[in-house]
Amino acid sequence: MLELKNITKKYGEKVALSDVSMRLTEGVYGLLGPNGAGKSTLMNVITENLKPDGGEVFWDGRNINKWKKEYRSILGYAPQQQGLYDTFTGKRFLNYMGTLKEIPKKEMRNEIERVAGYVNLMQVLDKPIRTYSGGMKQRLLIAQSIMGNPKLLIMDEPTAGLDPKERIRIREKIKELSEGKIIVIATHVVSDIESIAKEIVILKKGDLIAKAPVSELCKRYGDVNGLEDVYMHIFQDEVEND
Repeated sequence: MLELKNITKKYGEKVALSDVSMRLTEGVYGLLGPNGAGKSTLMNVITENLKPDGGEVFWDGRNINKWKKEYRSILGYAPQQQGLYDTFTGKRFLNYMGTLKEIPKKEMRNEIERVAGYVNLMQVLDKPIRTYSGGMKQRLLIAQSIMGNPKLLIMDEPTAGLDPKERIRIREKIKELSEGKIIVIATHVVSDIESIAKEIVILKKGDLIAKAPVSELCKRYGDVNGLEDVYMHIFQDEVEND
């Protein structure tokens, strides 16, 4: 279980997260909100890339600061296209990431082939990353995030840059991955998570305004046809001013 208690984060006078509390258990969670809602800050707090100004994060009832290195071993993070070495081949990059995750050398080859096959990149593993399309780079980041079979996966726009067929394929693969794991997916593409998310977490200007299944959200916001309508209802002002 991942638990956030009263998480607050400010950048100067701007409040990025305001007293956010929630519990997440096994399954897929969709993290929604427009730019500036606090999604990236929340993910960075969970992944320890940012320290909150207030509040605590717990994994299985224990503060993540006390887990230290052990917490990193159960965590997988797929950012948007960052941290890629263009001169590396896909295989070298995955080997590098696997080494950081302390995957034993004798297991590395099989692990690289497993994750590359999972995201359909086996045919380009020996090519430099600079030759990859945007979608291929995104799939490579997903591949590295699942190395070592982490129990907690944080994914930031994992289907960005993918064509429609790959988007559907990756969505179904993420659903398959969710058994025994907590997966948090931040996205602007509502359709990517509507059918696979156990619950939807909605942030608005740093506040947690909803955490519920899609069906419950649709009931809560009245006569709507799906999650897209719920999103439009909540963020109508932001959409109109965008």
